[in-house]
Amino acid sequence: MTPAELLEDAYGRVLENALAAVDGLDEEQLATRPGPDANSIAWLVWHLTRVQDDHVADVAGTPQVWTEQGYAARFALPLEEGDTGYGHTSDQVAAVRASADDLAAYLRATHAASVAHLRTVGAEDLDRVVDERWDPPVTLGVRLVSVADDGAQHAGQAGYVRGLLGL
Repeated sequence: MTPAELLEDAYGRVLENALAAVDGLDEEQLATRPGPDANSIAWLVWHLTRVQDDHVADVAGTPQVWTEQGYAARFALPLEEGDTGYGHTSDQVAAVRASADDLAAYLRATHAASVAHLRTVGAEDLDRVVDERWDPPVTLGVRLVSVADDGAQHAGQAGYVRGLLGL
């Protein structure tokens, strides 16, 4: 298995789990929060997709799916266009409302863009520094694993919230 195949498998699992979390739910169910300041399924799936889109586009040197394919306009969220959800307040979490179809479409489009980049990654690329703001600087390999890990955690949380709500 190549590094690209390994990463593609990890990102594919995030896709499957996040799609399962939103499948068949209406906008109200997706926006339901199990506690007053808890994250909704919609927010969790939107956020994991925004992070993947933002981070992979950055290392790939490509435009984000969010803006390039019109998802920012389609979702029409009352947030800054570049917002990925980091540090959101409870009110900002509540503002992320979307249909299962829109969440799934954005997730699939982002996954396709991510896979297109992952298929270009060779073992020799993984040590390339992509972010010097950290100590130690972040390599491509670390960034791509971090995105997969973040996505897996948020997809799992979305599935857990779905179960808590009896959906």
